[in-house]
Amino acid sequence: MNTVAKLAFTYQAAPSRVVFGAGSLGKAPEEIALLGGTRVLLIATPGRGGLARELAARLGTKAAGIFDRAVMHVPVETAEAARAEAQRLEADCYLAIGGGSATGVAKAIAFVTGRPILCIPTTYSGSEMTPTWGLTENSVKKTSRDPRVLPRTAIYDPALTISMPAMLSATSGMNAMAHCVEALYAQDGNPVVSLLAEEGIRALSKGLPAVVKEPSNMETRSLALYGAWLGGTVLGAVGMALHHKLCHILGGAFNLPHSETHTVLLPHVTAYNALAAAQPMERVARAVSGKGGAKSAALALYDLEASMGAPLSLKSLGLKQEGLDQAADLAVRSASYNPRPLTKEGIQTLLEDAFEGRPPRVWGA
Repeated sequence: MNTVAKLAFTYQAAPSRVVFGAGSLGKAPEEIALLGGTRVLLIATPGRGGLARELAARLGTKAAGIFDRAVMHVPVETAEAARAEAQRLEADCYLAIGGGSATGVAKAIAFVTGRPILCIPTTYSGSEMTPTWGLTENSVKKTSRDPRVLPRTAIYDPALTISMPAMLSATSGMNAMAHCVEALYAQDGNPVVSLLAEEGIRALSKGLPAVVKEPSNMETRSLALYGAWLGGTVLGAVGMALHHKLCHILGGAFNLPHSETHTVLLPHVTAYNALAAAQPMERVARAVSGKGGAKSAALALYDLEASMGAPLSLKSLGLKQEGLDQAADLAVRSASYNPRPLTKEGIQTLLEDAFEGRPPRVWGA
């Protein structure tokens, strides 16, 4: 039987320009010129303010100003302040340098103005490759997709990730890993995205432990950043499911750190979905372990995280046990796709395992 003839899917490629390689930060001025930027607002977190100022000096008169007050989960108040600054400076282009927080603020401005974004990621968040954006208001983080916020260009310079602490590299990388895992069982998945996702898992599984062991190694930094780019690419191409939903809930309602929450939850959500997405889980296990079938996908991910010394429990991130019931209730309150149906009892059990940091359980049907 010709199985290829049975394939049917839709694939929408995101129209982004990618410049990858050590030293590519130096190409920022010419990339801004390609976007037609003449008054650039640079956006960063307070911790990356110095890097933003260095880059502003390179841009010279094209740098209109710096907004270095980006914070994670993009509170509405932060977005409004950034929009006001962009309007005051009459900025015609936004350059986000740093992690997902800076990119998120740039997207919040671009959603209103439609002006182009250039991203220079220094972490593995992947937001620079997606049309997804979100704001947090009254402890609830709401996300949506809009082509206006898709960054036009991303510059990936592995040298910029050298300053990222080894443990942040591990958790940020597991955030990218989560994009790849959920892309493999996405409702709107397709063969192209699945190939990219499996390659991303393979690159991250090999690169991240090496980065933790030898943080200054540019070769392994490049491999991890390559995997993160693939994670961002699939995140921008298909919809996500339960894992990302729970991370948004925990981040918005309890202000838990973004990449660490992804890290803790990923093995447990993978276990929860294992029976409903058996073939994708085989691909995850193969990509993580390098031999496939040696471990379940969930246990392979858990062991990878443990080997790097990454956080394994929500308790260690500051969540209180009384928050589990609220999180489970929020998860089942709104209908959204997941390969396995969501029940409050099931989600609460999953969260309890993650809260205590237990190895992922084997779920029944």
